[in-house]
Amino acid sequence: MADNKFLLQVVTPERVFYEDNVDRVEFKTSEGDIGVYANHIPLTTPVVSGMMVIKNDSKEEKAAIHKGFAEVTPEKVTILTDAAEWPHEIDVKRAEESKLRAERRLKADKAEINELRTKAALARSTARLEVSKYEEPEEK
Repeated sequence: MADNKFLLQVVTPERVFYEDNVDRVEFKTSEGDIGVYANHIPLTTPVVSGMMVIKNDSKEEKAAIHKGFAEVTPEKVTILTDAAEWPHEIDVKRAEESKLRAERRLKADKAEINELRTKAALARSTARLEVSKYEEPEEK
């Protein structure tokens, strides 16, 4: 493996979503966005719903990932997430409906909803819609 690459593993309860040597990965954490290159300092961080960008050689792939944890070491990044989806796997109509439903609930009487769950649903649907715009890996 070249010195500028590291192993990226993205694992969900259903499958190993991604496993390959990459140049860079970007994803959202509870503290904000993070970009990881080879030889990054060790880190364990909560992951939140958002777009993950994987850069490998001249190719950039995008996927939606949802809550979980990431363990970063100088030679490897492991992301354990509740769900991960490529753009072609996303049901756009369902994501749009979920987003509208969550937005309506957040405007409703706060006593009648679980606000944390509703905000999480909104974040998931927003991430799916953002990623659904990208069908094929982009050459960079």
